[in-house]
Amino acid sequence: MLAQRASKASDMGKIIVMVGAPGAGKGTQSRLLAEHFGYPQISTGEILREMALADTPLGREIKSLQASGRLVSDDVLAKLILARTSQPDGEDGYILDGFPRTLKQAEVLEKLAEKQG
Repeated sequence: MLAQRASKASDMGKIIVMVGAPGAGKGTQSRLLAEHFGYPQISTGEILREMALADTPLGREIKSLQASGRLVSDDVLAKLILARTSQPDGEDGYILDGFPRTLKQAEVLEKLAEKQG
């Protein structure tokens, strides 16, 4: 049983979380780690900027929130992260840059990690 667990643990994908203040170098370090390990770099800032450019209801909502200086809700961020981390390129692992930023987001990440094994 222990050998099976060890085997499963070694087969699991890795989640690397970059945490730090704005301008601390999270993006730079994430990019370097992505190049080294071959994991996708998932930046919530980039995802939100891309979404804000999309002419969709969610894209317009995000654009409006950003223009007013308000934050995107934890629920919306959780859905975006779940959708992005579920893509095939993240099966072996991924690097999160800018998520989680709050305790609620950290709890969402913990549930996501359990769900993804």
